Amino acid sequence: MQKLFSLLIFLMVINFTSNAQSITGKWYSFDRFKNRETIVKVYKIKERFFAKIDSILQKEDIGKVCENCTGKNKNKLIKGMIVLEDIKKDGNEWNGGKILDPVNGRYYKCFITLEEDNLLKVRGYIGFSFFGRTQYLERVIN
Repeated sequence: MQKLFSLLIFLMVINFTSNAQSITGKWYSFDRFKNRETIVKVYKIKERFFAKIDSILQKEDIGKVCENCTGKNKNKLIKGMIVLEDIKKDGNEWNGGKILDPVNGRYYKCFITLEEDNLLKVRGYIGFSFFGRTQYLERVIN
């Protein structure tokens, strides 16, 4: 029984450690006033990472659509929308894809770093990373 308990504890520690070193999972995004705005779910398909808006936390934003988007996202509900596409791991950074700002409907290049186990730095930019905006997301911990 004690060996089983030790094995269970070991597996839980391994699972927690591997999850903490990954960008996959659910993350809170914040508005400019530092209020929780959405929950973003980051997931992996093959060797690429994607993210979608999993939940809208501000009541006044529930049911909003992306009016400024073009193409397939035009007037699509923001909840469920894929906002991060085709990112790949490159050392301690994830980059190479694009991120959508549903407010203005524009795509930007981006890179992501895991600043701490539960803090994600997302930098969206045009051309050079110097011209852009950084947002921090906090891991949703159940």
